[in-house]
Amino acid sequence: MIDLTAKVALITGSSRGIGRACAIEMARAGADICVNYRSHPAEAEDVAAEIRDLGRQAIVVGCDVSDRAAVDAMVAQTVAELGHLDIAVANAYYSKREPFLELSLDAMRQTLDVTLWGAFHLAQSAARQMDAQGQGGALLFITSVLAQIPMPTSLPYNTAKAGVEHMCATIARELAPHRIRANAIEPGWTDTPGERQFTSEDEIRQQGARLPWGRLATSEDIANAAVFLCSDAADYITGTVLKVDGGYTLNPPS
Repeated sequence: MIDLTAKVALITGSSRGIGRACAIEMARAGADICVNYRSHPAEAEDVAAEIRDLGRQAIVVGCDVSDRAAVDAMVAQTVAELGHLDIAVANAYYSKREPFLELSLDAMRQTLDVTLWGAFHLAQSAARQMDAQGQGGALLFITSVLAQIPMPTSLPYNTAKAGVEHMCATIARELAPHRIRANAIEPGWTDTPGERQFTSEDEIRQQGARLPWGRLATSEDIANAAVFLCSDAADYITGTVLKVDGGYTLNPPS
């Protein structure tokens, strides 16, 4: 069993999808949780209620991760209400799919502001808090196999996720002496509310069956890996990118 007892975790974008699953699975492993949302407050409260039903503490903080002052305030609130901060998961993202020749500057800027800059803001703010505590910690970045695969119509998202992975590696190298680990997970094609904005039920069923593992990932598949990487069981792992893709990158669909 992976044990996160006495740990406090902050997960951005944790009202839905992968972030929600990370929050619940980390609570199931013993952690207290800061649930972050930007535009789904009711769902964030539902996540917090589920965490409390597991016997753990939970707070809910609305915050746009592209706003550095708001991120700093969220970290401070987490520490004030839950006592400290041991785990920070940069999961929040924005994506708008447009062909390159039609891509708007606003779509590019917003994707980078949330997906790349948002990850930076959380990582730096959380790492400064962890360093001040003097007990080390774990940073985790939820990226994507599209950091490596140039999927058409997804240039802003692909670019942001590739940047996050290199940022993660650099952070890991710099923070090793501080005993703050930084790792990333590359989910493959995952059945989330965000994915269902672009993909129909029939496509999910039919295309998922063609993947090596025979289905899309669930959010819980990603969360189980996140719990491990943020636990003491992964103490010697830093600067790594873990694919959790059911073999997607072995034979990516066209």
